[in-house]
Amino acid sequence: MARALRIQYPGAFYHVTCRGNERKEIFLSKGDQDVFFEKLALSSDTYNVPILAYVLMANHFHLLLTTPDGNLSEFMRHFNISYTAFFNKWHNRVGHLYQGRYKAFLVDADDYLLEVSRYIHLNPVRVKALRGKDAMEKMSILMSYEASSLPGFFFKKKRQDFVHYGFVLDYMGGDNSQGRKRYRAFVNRGLMQDIDNPLTLGKGSGIVGGEDFVQWVKEKFVGEKKDHREQPALRELKKAFSPEELLEIYFRLSGERESDILTKGKNAAGRAMLMELLYRFSRITQSQIGEMVGGVDYSAVSQARSRLRKRLGEDKKLRAKFETFSREIAHLSRIKI
Repeated sequence: MARALRIQYPGAFYHVTCRGNERKEIFLSKGDQDVFFEKLALSSDTYNVPILAYVLMANHFHLLLTTPDGNLSEFMRHFNISYTAFFNKWHNRVGHLYQGRYKAFLVDADDYLLEVSRYIHLNPVRVKALRGKDAMEKMSILMSYEASSLPGFFFKKKRQDFVHYGFVLDYMGGDNSQGRKRYRAFVNRGLMQDIDNPLTLGKGSGIVGGEDFVQWVKEKFVGEKKDHREQPALRELKKAFSPEELLEIYFRLSGERESDILTKGKNAAGRAMLMELLYRFSRITQSQIGEMVGGVDYSAVSQARSRLRKRLGEDKKLRAKFETFSREIAHLSRIKI
C-alpha cells in the first residue's frame, strides 16, 4: 500500500507521532523524558518549529506543531536522531529506536487544530484500563499526568518554555482566563461523550481537513504527478531568492564588507544574522549555508543560529537591526514572487 504524501510548505500545521520499534518503550525513566524535552526544545529553537501541544506515552509520542519555514523533515530528522543517539548510549543498546519513519498528518488549523489538540491530550486516559472511570476521575488523571502539555493550558504556573500555548488558545478567545476555561470545558466534553478521532480523516491522504482544504492542498502542492516521494511543495515554490541574490541584498542593507562577514571570527553577530536570513529566505540547508560562509560544518551553523536567537532576546539594538533586515527582505520577496 502506497504511503500518504509528505506535504511541506511554510505555515503548515501537523500532528506528528513516532512509535517504538516492535512497540517497545522509548521512555524507561523520568530522566529519559527530561532529555526528550531538552532535545525537543533545542530542535524547536534551531529549526524555528513551534511546539503547540504534546503527550508522551510509554512507547510513543504525539506532537502538534507548525513549520513557519516549511521544514518538517529537516526538523524531525535532527530531533529523532538526537534523541535516539542519547537513548542508545544511555541504555547501552544499538539499532533503530522507532518503528519506521515518523507519521505526520497535515492539519487544517482553522477547522481541526482544536480537535487534534484535544485528541492528543486525551491519549493518557484512552486506554483499556481506564474505560470504567467517569469524566471527573479521568480529568484528575490528566491533570496529574506529567508527560503532557495539558496542565499548562489551564494554569500558567505549569507551563513549559518550549510550548506555544497561544496558537490553540486563540481559537478559544485568547490566552486569558476565559480562553483557558473554555479550553478546559472543551477537553471535558471529550471525556463526557464519545468523540470521533479527527485523524481518521487523514487516512490515505495524510490530510486532516474538509473537502475544500484537501482540494486546495492537492491543487497547490501536489499537482498532477502524484508520486509518493517526499514533496518539497512551497519550500521550493517560494524560493524567493537564490543564496547569491540574498548575499547581495544583505551586504547592501547592512553596509558590511563581504570579507568581514564571510571570514570566520571577524563579525560573529553579522555572520550569524546572514546565516539565519539565508535559512529563512533562500530555503537552503544548514550544510549548504556552512559551505557559503567559509566552509564551516552543519553543527557550527546550527550553533551560530541558536546563539543569535538568544542574543536577539537580550540585545534590543541587534534585534531591531535584524527585524529591519527581515522586513525589507520579506517585502522584496513578495515583489519578486
